[in-house]
Formats: sequence, C-alpha cells, structure tokens
Amino acid sequence: MGKVNTANIVLYAPGFLSFFCSASQRAPRQQARTKPNTCHTMTVAKIDLGEINRHNVKQLRLLNSILFPVAYNDKFYESVQTAGEFAKLAFYDDVIVGAVCCRVVKEGCIKKVYVMTLGVLSPYRRLGVGAHMIQHILDQCEKDSSIKEIRLHVQVSNDEALEFYKKFGFAITETTKGYYKRISPPDAHVVTKALNA
Repeated sequence: MGKVNTANIVLYAPGFLSFFCSASQRAPRQQARTKPNTCHTMTVAKIDLGEINRHNVKQLRLLNSILFPVAYNDKFYESVQTAGEFAKLAFYDDVIVGAVCCRVVKEGCIKKVYVMTLGVLSPYRRLGVGAHMIQHILDQCEKDSSIKEIRLHVQVSNDEALEFYKKFGFAITETTKGYYKRISPPDAHVVTKALNA
C-alpha cells in the first residue's frame, strides 16, 4: 500500500466514525446548542459530549491518529475509559468530531487536572466544539474545590492553540525544552490556569 493522504481522511473520517458508533455506544450525552451553521441556513447544530467506553474507544483511537502527530499507548486508552467526566467524545449533529481526555493528579491534599488531549477535526473547527469541551472540563473542576490547577502542554509553534486557551484564562507559565521526541519543534509551553483559589 502507498502512503495515505491524511487530508482526505480528515474530510471523510467524521462519517466513518459515525457509521461505526451506534446509538447504544454513544451513551448519555450532554447537549449544547450552537450558532447557525456556516451555510447561513435556519438549522441549529447540536454539540453533544458522550462518555468514552469499551464500545467506542476504537473511534477515539482513530480520531487521535488523525488529530495528533504522536501515538498514544494502550494504557492511555484504558485510563480514559475510567476518567468519567474528564474524558469525553464530542459529537456535532451526531457525528464524532473531537475528544478531550484529562487525568486528575493528587498532590497531597490538592488535585491538579492535566489535559492530555483536546482536538477537533479540521472541518468542524471554529464551530464551538473545542470551546464546549474545555468549558465542560472547567465546569467539572469548579465542582471539586480540591482541584487547584489545570494545565497542559502546547507545542511552541501552535499559535492557534495558545490563543484558544488564553480565551479561557490560561497563561504560559514555563517552557519545556525537548518535550516532544518525534516532532519539530520539540519544545512545549506549559499552559496553566489556577482554580478554586
């Protein structure tokens, strides 16, 4: 087989993911309404968040392989299935288009949330999906007063992601040299937001 053009995968992946994710696999979802779609019609798109479980974790694997230049191991996919509200698939009009996966880390009597991944397929960006996911995570953090911080790494060249997180009150607190092993540039900013002060 020859090399696969990932640009084509991004355009066709949403339907592929939806096809293999039956209604029973999508479990309970939280819903939000967005602005009218970009075609300026009267329809209103629906953004839902659904749990990640053994029935749909393969769709998350496929989604991550399209969205991110790094591969995640089996331990990652096992952990997100038990992360509850801190790991969600995002649906746009019943099509899987993104996901957010976090872990909660205990440090003494306080907790910190680390955002491992947050991504949206390119045709669905700037439609409120990413904002809905990060707001959901921030809302979950606010419910637990022992969570004092949320943080993540962002590649230093990813200006779009940095601007996105700044809109939600995150700030660059440090830079980690050589954080990424197989992508260039290898450096990452640590982006942090203090919570429940």
